[in-house]
Amino acid sequence: MPTFFNSHRDFSRGRQRLSSFGSGFDWRVMPSSIATICGYAVYFVLAAAGMGAHTQDKQTRYQTSPRTPSAGQRTFTTRCAGCHGLDGRGGERAPNIASNPQVKRLSDLQLQRVVANGRPDFGMPAFRLIGASQVKQVVEYLRTLQGGGGSATIPGDPKKGRLLFVAKAGCSSCHRVRDEGSFVGPDLSNYANGLPPREIRRAITNPDAGSAHSQLALARTRTGETFTGVIRNEDNFSLQIQTTDGTFHFLTKTDLESVKYQPQASMPTDYGERLNSQELDDLVSYLHSLNSVEDVPSTGEDQP
Repeated sequence: MPTFFNSHRDFSRGRQRLSSFGSGFDWRVMPSSIATICGYAVYFVLAAAGMGAHTQDKQTRYQTSPRTPSAGQRTFTTRCAGCHGLDGRGGERAPNIASNPQVKRLSDLQLQRVVANGRPDFGMPAFRLIGASQVKQVVEYLRTLQGGGGSATIPGDPKKGRLLFVAKAGCSSCHRVRDEGSFVGPDLSNYANGLPPREIRRAITNPDAGSAHSQLALARTRTGETFTGVIRNEDNFSLQIQTTDGTFHFLTKTDLESVKYQPQASMPTDYGERLNSQELDDLVSYLHSLNSVEDVPSTGEDQP
């Protein structure tokens, strides 16, 4: 190991000189070994400062460089932002389409149809003439404003998911999908529109405590007829029941002998145990696949 100090006296002298650095420190009286060390230290400090300044300057130039907008952003800016705002959150002429849950739940195909065909009832013109490709790009950019990033990959097999829906999972005993199932719970035909797979899965395995189905009742008339089903409307004078076959029955309370209300059937909370991970993926895939099987008219290339 090199000897930096020749003696204790040299060390004491160097420390005294360093302590007086702020009041006219004289490098010439400093021991050569200490001077060498300090010289290297000053060099490295200056070099690091220069490198930091260069890196910061480079980062500043990168951050301030203009970013090329996407085709969808350009179209949105020129044709949509005048009413909906640059951020899509609405203005005096048009509503919020960036954070509105109803708009976010629409599928990409449904949004493309709205852009192409317009909404005359809300004063929105049709943009079919810009072409199907630009309409699609506008919707893709709108998804970025909504916090998305395009369509998510859907795991699972929708065919197996349908079998689970009507058999093992027993969803069809309460819910209806198109022409299949019961009317006890909400219709799930369009439930998955715009929802990410993880949210659908969460709703299955961890339903909200308040996600009870409609009130059930058994109504008996004075003539002996009985109706068992879901109460859709009720007031002081009448009762409307939808039976399991989907038929609505309007009953006046003066014609009823009795009405027995049954406990509300809540959403089961044990699907995370009854179904394995792959089965849950299949069920989510089935619900999500219902959005893509739409009967969309097409009149040409410019019609999404």
